[in-house]
Amino acid sequence: MNICIFGDSITYGAFDSEKGGWANRLRLHLDSRDDFEDEVYNLGISGDNTEGILERFDAEIKFREPGFLIFAIGINDSQYVISENQNRVPVEKFEQNIKELISRAKKITDKILFVGLTPVDETKTTPIPWNIDKMYKNEYVEKYNNKIKEVCESEKVDFINIFSEMAKGNYKTMLIDGLHPDSKGHRWIADKIISEIEI
Repeated sequence: MNICIFGDSITYGAFDSEKGGWANRLRLHLDSRDDFEDEVYNLGISGDNTEGILERFDAEIKFREPGFLIFAIGINDSQYVISENQNRVPVEKFEQNIKELISRAKKITDKILFVGLTPVDETKTTPIPWNIDKMYKNEYVEKYNNKIKEVCESEKVDFINIFSEMAKGNYKTMLIDGLHPDSKGHRWIADKIISEIEI
């Protein structure tokens, strides 16, 4: 069964110098099983959001024939653009985008999973040093995370609430720049996903 994983720089595996990110760690875990013979495609793109995934979704899956679709998207939608005084993708539009992704995914497979968003260290992300017109705040990240959860519950799609689980611990020690997980953070996310999914 081919697996396509859609997401952003966190999905892509940025800053995991050990094993290339949680998605790659999932691939390595599946590759180690004798009964897993198909491909895992990491389709994470740095900076991407739900708008970008909707634009490329049909082309990405056309030749990959996925039996399982995993989405880990939304933190860039929640990004606050200071000069515009608004989130990058308004939450109402974000909800529509998540519903549209699920609608398209259901036409391909009934095995669909959304991975929740990761909390941020606001002391390093308000604003982000590499673009001082933008910031990430946990109140927005949590709001968008809850919207994914709400839509998934309504659409009967699996959802792993990374935000609430990660926020219970000392998660800031697992963030390399306040936004992206380091190798320890990626390992934590991968272990959480592996413990909850059936493939």
